[in-house]
Amino acid sequence: MRATIAYTLLRLLLFFAVALLLALFGVHGFTLLIVALVISSIISLPVLSKLRDRMSTSITGKVDTFSARLDEGTKAEDVD
Repeated sequence: MRATIAYTLLRLLLFFAVALLLALFGVHGFTLLIVALVISSIISLPVLSKLRDRMSTSITGKVDTFSARLDEGTKAEDVD
């Protein structure tokens, strides 16, 4: 969960930093949002890759745990 929050906060920070830089260079309005989104997405691919991998591992672990608990519950219902 911590990795997910950290990744999300860093993505938002990166977006706002790029948007601020673009605003300083005179880009405004809807164009600012779209260009900032595209540029920050491209930058985040290599910069945040390790954090994204940790987030993915964390989410996969939680899903696997939930799936195992669900399977245990199903098997317990089947044994009568």
